[in-house]
Amino acid sequence: MAVHGAAQRIQIELLSWPRVEACPHRFGGTEYRIGKRELGHIHGDHLVDIPFPTKVRDEVVAAGLAEPHHLLPDSGWVSLYLREAADVDRAVDLFRRSFDLALQQKGLSFEQGRSEEET
Repeated sequence: MAVHGAAQRIQIELLSWPRVEACPHRFGGTEYRIGKRELGHIHGDHLVDIPFPTKVRDEVVAAGLAEPHHLLPDSGWVSLYLREAADVDRAVDLFRRSFDLALQQKGLSFEQGRSEEET
């Protein structure tokens, strides 16, 4: 069962982060990006898919925070079904981990990302 309002709650949080943009996802739903790098996407109020390096994906799955991607289980992607309110918080935490990795790859911290956005 979906969590009513989950997509809106997640979007409000993610768009408060520096450099994050929302756009339509090619398979439906909303995709969140920093430049060309996808942080993940959400399908309505019921499913979040997030890409990670395989090592991070393995850690996330082993910790029980998400499942291997529902269609691409051998990739670095994870899926999180939003069944209760706590799942929405977990989704935001996983998006934040993806966001932090994206900034690291660009050689930026959260505050540097924010200050670059303001200039």
